Amino acid sequence: MESITLKSHGYRWDALSLGEVMLRLDPGENRIHTARQFNVWEGGGEYNVARGLRRCFGLRTGIITALAENPVGRLVEDLILQGGVDSSLIRWVPYDGVGRTVRNGLNFTERGFGVRAAVGCSDRGHTAISQLKSGDVDWEEIFGPKNGSRWFHTGGIFAALSSSTPSVAAESMDGARKHGTLVSFDLNYRDSLWKSIGGKTKAQEVNRELVKKVDLLLGNEEDFSAMLGISLKGVSEDFEELPIASYEEMLREVAAAYPNLKLVATTLRTAQTASRNAWGAIAIYEDKIVHVPQREIDILDRVGGGDSFASGLIYGILSGKPIEWALQCGVAHGALAMTTPGDTSTATLAEVERVMRGGSARIAR
Repeated sequence: MESITLKSHGYRWDALSLGEVMLRLDPGENRIHTARQFNVWEGGGEYNVARGLRRCFGLRTGIITALAENPVGRLVEDLILQGGVDSSLIRWVPYDGVGRTVRNGLNFTERGFGVRAAVGCSDRGHTAISQLKSGDVDWEEIFGPKNGSRWFHTGGIFAALSSSTPSVAAESMDGARKHGTLVSFDLNYRDSLWKSIGGKTKAQEVNRELVKKVDLLLGNEEDFSAMLGISLKGVSEDFEELPIASYEEMLREVAAAYPNLKLVATTLRTAQTASRNAWGAIAIYEDKIVHVPQREIDILDRVGGGDSFASGLIYGILSGKPIEWALQCGVAHGALAMTTPGDTSTATLAEVERVMRGGSARIAR
């Protein structure tokens, strides 16, 4: 595996993400099917990474997405603006007044508690971003010398939105790589997105090609199996125990299959209950295994934990820190993100560093 080579500073953005941003409707402590009111947040697997890099780590980030031009779309934009992410690359699509041809995605999510698992129910058909096609975005304008970004992130959720989004993902990564921008990709398998368009067979057909264009690959054990056909061996169906040797073997198999990859990382999650997990990570870099052992963490809202892991890891790399530090940063940031409601992180860099040092949760006042 080759080492990661960073672009210098001086570009318009430190990192850009390509993906859907949905309006998340959160019933709080209640259930979706019995709720009488919802809080709203913005969220999306690729967007959450840019949001974490901006709000927690202070980097200049932007989101490449599309929204229907209506009050719901403007609400999503307002939430994006509150997160400090550059919204200038949003593609606004005229709304037909009903949503027959274009709309904005909704994501209903209940957090779960104890033995009751978290539940997500998406309503995202015919969304503006799913209709993005090759040629709709000027990647030379974005990644070329006029603007430029040090990092680019997208993932398997975006690639699953429609028949056209895989080609857009490929086109975007080609544009980034042409100008030396590092590319990260989170496999993020979602059965609900793939099951009506060919299931795991189609997912593997699409993602095996996209991963050939990637520098840093992220995913959990289910993602690598469903999206690439590379399975974790020696584990039970409920992943009650996670044998590290099996993870090492899986990571080495992925790295061997895709020699373009410079780093492959996966979180280690054992869910005893919805409210308490064991959480860690393991990665392969320069053919060496880097491991952050699991620790017990309490969880308020697990959605977005993996995305916050990704942003912490990417921040460490962009800051020129050792890979061991970057992986620890990702684990700490993901753990903190799961202590607050919503998809996105509200943590600060100081809090992340305190968790990395093993600091206690004593009141700070």
